[in-house]
Amino acid sequence: MEPGDRRHAALRPSLIADIGATNARFAVVSPDGGLQRPRVLACDDHPTIHGAITAYLDDELPLTDVRRLETAALAIAGPVTGDKVALTNHPWSFSTEQLRGHLGLERLHVLNDFAAVALAMPYLDPGERIQIGGGEPLPDAPVGVLGPGSGLGVCGLVRTSTGWQALPGEGGHATMAPANSRESAVLDRMRARYEHVSAERVLSGPGLVDLYTTLAEVEGVPAVSYTAAQITNPGICESDRYCGEAVDMFCAMLGTVAGNLALTLGAHGGIYVAGGIVPKLGERFATSVFRARFEQKGRLGPYLAKIPTYVVTHPFPAFLGLASLLARSTET
Repeated sequence: MEPGDRRHAALRPSLIADIGATNARFAVVSPDGGLQRPRVLACDDHPTIHGAITAYLDDELPLTDVRRLETAALAIAGPVTGDKVALTNHPWSFSTEQLRGHLGLERLHVLNDFAAVALAMPYLDPGERIQIGGGEPLPDAPVGVLGPGSGLGVCGLVRTSTGWQALPGEGGHATMAPANSRESAVLDRMRARYEHVSAERVLSGPGLVDLYTTLAEVEGVPAVSYTAAQITNPGICESDRYCGEAVDMFCAMLGTVAGNLALTLGAHGGIYVAGGIVPKLGERFATSVFRARFEQKGRLGPYLAKIPTYVVTHPFPAFLGLASLLARSTET
């Protein structure tokens, strides 16, 4: 199946879900490969993942269709290393085998959420990504994907003899390093509060709030109880200098982490930025120092200048990755 081909056919409808710390996104893959009945549920409205899935099925599918579902694929915001799975930033946990039995499925695929996002990258249309800066992708070269949301997802993608293979990990929890004295001052304050200051600690929705409050603390001014959405609001960014600085620092630090990922993977296929925060920043992100910081690696600057960086604008990229996984499973 070539990149751009979305004919993810299955014999019967299949359930797919992208389960994050805040929202659970559901859809059904029809036999002709189309995505139907997308819906977003708030995780906190349901005590268990089984309850959320059941609520979606009860509301969206007639009983006759529910009984025809044989396969499901779930993307989970947390490590998936065995039968027992737990979300990193939400209380939900479950046994894959027990959940499969509860739902009456023949097959249940569970993978890390950014593994699903990474699997989607070859299937994005040109209009579903925006390039930031220069560089050209090399065909079949490794790809890196990262995305700030409730947490920070990180994944690699490599081409193999059997197709694209995701390299899931927990790179969002790697230690965040400062690139200048201002960032050092902020991270020093954070280290006094937290046992470990990871990239996710600053590159996420909660991380944006932490950046803002810490900048205010460094300057000795009272912080306002802003949410992450308020901090990134263009009007508030203009009126509150520390909100503006927090967003700018967020973009710069994301460039540092993205550059590290590109160097680690040799990601000449490109680095893709997904997640719920960056696409909403629009022109502010495009004109930020993200790309300059991405390339700011000393002697390796020219190496990184050749690697393109993109912002993913598809609203549900994990759905494309999950659909491709189901398509591959029906072919084997």
